[in-house]
Amino acid sequence: MTGHTPPFAAFEWMIAWRYLRARRAEGGVSAMTMISFLGIMLAVFALIATLSVRSGFRAEFVDTILGANAHVTVYSSVHVDEAGRTSRVIDDYDDMAERLAAVRGVTRVAPLIRGQVMVSAHGRNTGAEVFGISAENLLTIPRIAQPEQALGDIGRFESGVAIGSGIARELGVGIGDSIRVISPDGVRTAFGTSPRISAYEVVYIFTAGRYDIDRTRLYMPFAEAQTYFNRDGVADEMEVMVANPDQIDAMRLDLLRAGGERAMLWTWRDSAGSFLRALDVEDNVMFVILSILVLIAAINIISGLIMLVKNKGRDIGILRTMGLSEASVLRVFFICGASVGVLGTAAGVVLGCLFAIYIDQIFSLVNYVSGGGVWDPSIRGIYELPAQLRLADVLKAVGLSLSLSFIVTIFPARRAARMNPVEALRYE
Repeated sequence: MTGHTPPFAAFEWMIAWRYLRARRAEGGVSAMTMISFLGIMLAVFALIATLSVRSGFRAEFVDTILGANAHVTVYSSVHVDEAGRTSRVIDDYDDMAERLAAVRGVTRVAPLIRGQVMVSAHGRNTGAEVFGISAENLLTIPRIAQPEQALGDIGRFESGVAIGSGIARELGVGIGDSIRVISPDGVRTAFGTSPRISAYEVVYIFTAGRYDIDRTRLYMPFAEAQTYFNRDGVADEMEVMVANPDQIDAMRLDLLRAGGERAMLWTWRDSAGSFLRALDVEDNVMFVILSILVLIAAINIISGLIMLVKNKGRDIGILRTMGLSEASVLRVFFICGASVGVLGTAAGVVLGCLFAIYIDQIFSLVNYVSGGGVWDPSIRGIYELPAQLRLADVLKAVGLSLSLSFIVTIFPARRAARMNPVEALRYE
């Protein structure tokens, strides 16, 4: 038997299965096996759930950045204009737009007017950031032209303004209502500069999916914004969209050359870089912590196998005297421990995938049971807890769980294999 037995033969699986399902009265460790199974299942579930939420949160955050903001903002350094005043406006914005659009990888260039204002309606006031942009360029901003929710007609943009749903909610306005836009830097008179107050019709209300965008952003036709902010014939900055935002760093030099000698860049990575780096650190820390949980759950397998080896000492001695090799004994107990790890991992994967798929329903139930208010978008920036189930995350969790389960199983299995059959049967 020892010379011709193939590894993991059928009889080894049969013996391992009998040991796993043995009742405690028969010397089995069914209770310990179940504890090990549940521990690994919950640890893998927690790991997949955390990785999916992390991936979803990062994807949602990056998508809202790229879907509602410029991939690159090109602006001018401070210079002295003809009147001797310092300025950062761009005089030749049409020529600059053509040069920037010619850069390989650039998909759109739009001149912008930006300013801070106070918006008033129905006796309510709120702050807003105005983006002066042409109608055709507004239609190319994904999270604005194709938002999660929208009211009104974006095609009427030239006859009014578009505002975020947060501003509309704060002011209590809807489509067709009039709002007053107030800027402290307004009309220049002989006695100084007086505030400018203009009324505009709300023709479009969007929900971009980011609380800070919906709560503060107001889009105004470019020509009207030039007049309103005293920017006749100039632009404040250039909004640049590229085909591959992840490769934006490789395009910096070409964009600077196209922008001219006074051009300066501010990319989406510059604006969100610190937050993304914080997410990376948090991801690594969470993975390490949850890996420790998986290790702790896998260590339960050691406890179960040690008890199994102790209870089955007589059986091991009999099997060895019948000709069973050390390698076969090792494989029997390895199958016992590894089976618990495989089954626990499979169950954890199923639970983790179901959690990621049905996270909206689960979170709605939690929010209902807790009375609401669990997720505050003003703090977290997005309206709901996202989850993105990725094959790489699932494989990472499966690989970690199986590898730890197999490794910790080897030690008690080797102990069983090296057991002296004479010592095992001495007191039988």
